[in-house]
Amino acid sequence: MAYLDWVQWPAMLVTVLAAWLIGSQQPQRRMSGFVCFSLSNLLWVIWGAYSGAYALIVLQICLFLMNLRGFRKNQRLRR
Repeated sequence: MAYLDWVQWPAMLVTVLAAWLIGSQQPQRRMSGFVCFSLSNLLWVIWGAYSGAYALIVLQICLFLMNLRGFRKNQRLRR
């Protein structure tokens, strides 16, 4: 399962992309940022489970819930 060691790299790249998108003034780009953040949360959870990094898993669940809140608020602003 050493290939799971590599999951941290796409997780990092998706997280950086999400952070860049979330800072956009365009609502559609911000929405894409929230989706990317959710994907990065999933990737980090997979890597954290493999690595035994349980604090990272809890952190990613908390961040996902915050991203979900931001996603919903952004949807309301778009209307």
